[in-house]
Amino acid sequence: MLHPTSGCADARSAADPCYRCDLLVGLDGVHVEHVDRRDGLLIVTVSTPAAPTGCPLCGVVAIGRGRRRRVLHDVPGVTRVRIVWRQRVWRCGDVGCAKKTFVEQLPSLVARRGSLTRRAVDWAIGQLRREHATIEGLRRQLGTSWKTVWRAVEPELVRLAADESRFENVTTLGVDEHIWHHVDHRKRGPKELTGMVDLSRDSTGKTRARLLDLVPGRSGKAYASWLSERGEAFRKNVKVAALDPFAGYKTAIDDTLEDAVAVLDAFHVVKLGTAAVDEVRRRVQQDTLGHRGRKGDPLYGIQTILRAGAENLTDKQRIRLTAAIEADPAHDEVFVAWQCAQQLRSAYHAKDLTEGRRIAERVVDTFHTCPIPEIARLGRTLRRWRSAFLAYFTTSRANNGGTEAINGIIELHRRLARGYRNRENYRLRMLLTAGGLTP
Repeated sequence: MLHPTSGCADARSAADPCYRCDLLVGLDGVHVEHVDRRDGLLIVTVSTPAAPTGCPLCGVVAIGRGRRRRVLHDVPGVTRVRIVWRQRVWRCGDVGCAKKTFVEQLPSLVARRGSLTRRAVDWAIGQLRREHATIEGLRRQLGTSWKTVWRAVEPELVRLAADESRFENVTTLGVDEHIWHHVDHRKRGPKELTGMVDLSRDSTGKTRARLLDLVPGRSGKAYASWLSERGEAFRKNVKVAALDPFAGYKTAIDDTLEDAVAVLDAFHVVKLGTAAVDEVRRRVQQDTLGHRGRKGDPLYGIQTILRAGAENLTDKQRIRLTAAIEADPAHDEVFVAWQCAQQLRSAYHAKDLTEGRRIAERVVDTFHTCPIPEIARLGRTLRRWRSAFLAYFTTSRANNGGTEAINGIIELHRRLARGYRNRENYRLRMLLTAGGLTP
């Protein structure tokens, strides 16, 4: 039998409005008056218990002037849910008060002038953070507009982004550039952003990367300005700063993070070695055959093999490599360059850090004297970055890998949203999805 006022079979009596619906709906400060299903919607009518209320301006006990119906969007289940709040309207008892009339507010249910319940906002933020959701997808589930969802979510993200506690306990800091749009910069501003990532390790030694901020520009000035804004306590706490081989970021670290050790990212160092081998291969190809690589050319057929690690080559690939090198004496230059790149790579693959550092020091001390110009240029680059290059072996293999992982998450969410037009919205969304708003 349905309750005469609530329309629910779980009510005990007319004086007991649906105790089970209160439990299932789970909204603090209100009780359920009626539950209905129509047009594919679950409509739950709620109201607050009667209680004396004072005027928010003068404090005089207010006089009730009825109620108004306020429709709120709630967390969707099998069907969409609408909360109809019978909101009380009050009139100030003091005739001289400027407030006149006002309506009750229940922050635990909904924000002032909001149309999404508080728990719907929390649900939306959770979907954005953990489930790779988009605002458009949430709008579709809630049955509202894109702006309605974003206007409800944005203030919470702004509040979290302003919480300075999320910058505490950062001991390892990564930095990398990021392209956030591909439109004319005169329309949307600079395409490049500098991203700062927390690469600190937990008690088990595992790196849990999280995005700390995205600032416009790709320069040492942009990075240095952000570090200066964080304050002296933050800068003194940073002991390791990982970076790619970009002099601007290195200058910013040297100028603002005096106590930090700069570490050159291992992936980019190995990439420099692989790029040098490819440059040698293309140059020798032109010198011997007078044209770019074509199908059937010995060096063209091994270009992917030259990018692989020696320990990963199959017997068939080794035979192809040997045949291509022996096809012309000039190809020996390519083989020597490949061996140099393998030696550089082996420094990072050494199980013992002492052995790895010994190999790295030999690389720095010898590569710049190599008669192959591309390898000599690589050697000079490593000599300029000597301290940051060798710091990898004294910082327990600190690297910028976590920063690259965060960039992957950013790229995924930019594709899901089909791009962004507002940089601040982009920043807030990426801070949320990449863990930056979690202290």
